Amino acid sequence: MAERYAITKDTVVEGAVVPELVKLKLERNAALAEEKQKASATKKKDRADQRHSLKMRTLKFEKEYASHQRKLVTLRRQAKIDGNFFVEPEAKLIFVMRIVGIIKLSPKPRKVLQLLRLKQLHNGVFLKVNKPIMNMLKLIQPYVTYGYPTLKTVRELVYKRGFGKVNKQRIPLLANEIISETLGEHGLHGVEDIIHEIFTVGPKFKQVANFLWPFELSAPKGGFICKRHGFCEQRGGDWGNREELINDLISRMN
Repeated sequence: MAERYAITKDTVVEGAVVPELVKLKLERNAALAEEKQKASATKKKDRADQRHSLKMRTLKFEKEYASHQRKLVTLRRQAKIDGNFFVEPEAKLIFVMRIVGIIKLSPKPRKVLQLLRLKQLHNGVFLKVNKPIMNMLKLIQPYVTYGYPTLKTVRELVYKRGFGKVNKQRIPLLANEIISETLGEHGLHGVEDIIHEIFTVGPKFKQVANFLWPFELSAPKGGFICKRHGFCEQRGGDWGNREELINDLISRMN
């Protein structure tokens, strides 16, 4: 099929009589070949520029993360020197994961899980911390576990388990072009842009979260403790808020 659309490279012997139609065909092929070469060069240049800008943004993001961590360390040390307590900044991002199936599930929690796109066991999504989300989590608390992911956890999830929603299909993030086609209008052209937007809960968090397919994790190595009891209960369990300890669970499931 591709041969039908290939630009042929016909040559004519010098001094030979060439019919008019063949002349037209040769001129057309020459114009098409030149146009294709220009388009290819332009595309190559655009790709190189985009890769360079993505690299520069990634370096900028890394400096931003390091600067934020240094600032927190300085504040903690200053508080200790002054004899005060340092109150850690409130989390803006949570990772919610479903830990039970569909058996004996009442209609309201079922609907909330569906709204949060947690339709299967061990599905996980990133959510912004706000009052409506926290109220929804109260309704489904016995069926999910959640906490505050670190940058390392976010990066590993996106790189290893990241799939995008393109034309309602689950597409693996194998190339930055997939991201550019869908999120390019929002200024996001690479995986590092997605990671930065999620971790910092940026202005385009909603679009990025909707673009990412819910993460399908494996069963944890070593298993759960007891799904019927809460993580904060004295006897120990699994459902509920784990805060920073969610990172350990994700590492065992990723």
